[in-house]
Amino acid sequence: MKKLVVFSGAGISAESGINTFRDSDGLWENYRIEDVATPEVWAENPKLVQQFYNQRRKQIIEAQPNSAHLAIAELEKDFSVQVITQNIDDLHERAGSQNVWHLHGNIRLAKSSKLSLDAKETYYPIEGWELDLERDLCPLGYPLRPHVVWFGEAVPAYEQAIHMANEADIFIVIGTSLAVYPVAALVHEIPRVCK
Repeated sequence: MKKLVVFSGAGISAESGINTFRDSDGLWENYRIEDVATPEVWAENPKLVQQFYNQRRKQIIEAQPNSAHLAIAELEKDFSVQVITQNIDDLHERAGSQNVWHLHGNIRLAKSSKLSLDAKETYYPIEGWELDLERDLCPLGYPLRPHVVWFGEAVPAYEQAIHMANEADIFIVIGTSLAVYPVAALVHEIPRVCK
């Protein structure tokens, strides 16, 4: 079975009503990156950051997969499909895609705001749309934060994505401007014989 890799960005979820970040009416038009998407601002104002991501999560929960998400899931009938997404929503999974890699995290999950150097990162499903700084804590007592890769943080699944791109027979790019690095460089990892 041929290996088909789908590389998706915010544009695929825009049809479902999810705001993109970079379009003229995108989220960065209304918020400064420095105010909601860096480890430094989390340290300074976790309440503001948590509110921002709670609202994003609420919007995502209310959204439904669109025809593009559903079509990608249907491809699994004829191909070995891997979805590599820059999106933090779970619309690919809700459409039925089985193998989804979130390069920038998944907003439906949380992780500890304090990572021990000797501990493996653990992800916690979020019930509903809201995380509470005082109520939602990891076992060590630190507040949970959204499982979202902020500016200045490493992209943890990038090495796996490179491996998938290297093995692709078919590579589809959909809904991304290819403007966010290092992830945009993934298109340079596909084999020359790839379609």
